[in-house]
Amino acid sequence: MAEHIDGPLYYERMGRTGPLMAFVHPNPMDQSCWIFQMAQLSTWYRCIAIDIPGYGRSPKAKSGLTMQDTAQACWDAIDEVGRREKAILVGCSVGSAVITYMHHERPQQTAALILSGTGYNPDKAFAPRRIKEYRQYGIDYRWRYTFDDFSPAFRATPLARFFADMFAERNFCGDLQSILYQFEAHAKPDAADHQARIACPTIILSGSEDATHQNAFALKARIPGCEMKVLPGAGHACQIEQPWLFNRLMLEFLARHGLFPGERSGASEVAP
Repeated sequence: MAEHIDGPLYYERMGRTGPLMAFVHPNPMDQSCWIFQMAQLSTWYRCIAIDIPGYGRSPKAKSGLTMQDTAQACWDAIDEVGRREKAILVGCSVGSAVITYMHHERPQQTAALILSGTGYNPDKAFAPRRIKEYRQYGIDYRWRYTFDDFSPAFRATPLARFFADMFAERNFCGDLQSILYQFEAHAKPDAADHQARIACPTIILSGSEDATHQNAFALKARIPGCEMKVLPGAGHACQIEQPWLFNRLMLEFLARHGLFPGERSGASEVAP
């Protein structure tokens, strides 16, 4: 059990056979942001989408929370589905940061990392800004913050508002202080060799309209053997905006590394 978290994390499951695949969400969303990935990838994988502390239905965090605490708690959730099996780890934004810590916690158990909504940003200036905004507006800030994770074009769509409304409808079971602890943990500097020690197949899926997109190239250069694919026109939460391309790029990457267990006969091609 992670030291600074009040109990096991909440998660949703889809798929009963195949290798394990775990998803960790970005701020200010929850596990539902992976709905399109869970729906398709559960054809071949046992998928688990986890709420980190303070979001969705997961318990509160305590003062002193670290990234290692969140990483351990996510592994504890995975262990309930397949104890000590290897898992493919998928993250967006802070979720991408969490899964790199998960890899360092259990390198032999990490089959691959799929990172999105991320880049190399050592000063982490975004964290103090978000802490200030959450303190000013409270947990209701999650609604407007959701739109920051989308490209300008997608923000104007009914689907963007649907997701923002859905996340905000769960504010009653979220926890503002835990969210602040999460940002405080995320703001702390990583070890100098944090990225260089990643020793599993890794890919970055980056939306061209994501504010972190240019930093994604610097992150790729710091991770040995890292691959990268760009989703043209997509924003920070590119898995929501372009799931057809995000999922295809995931599956192609996994197939290249011998981590795709099935066949996709009849699957349509999507232009990159």
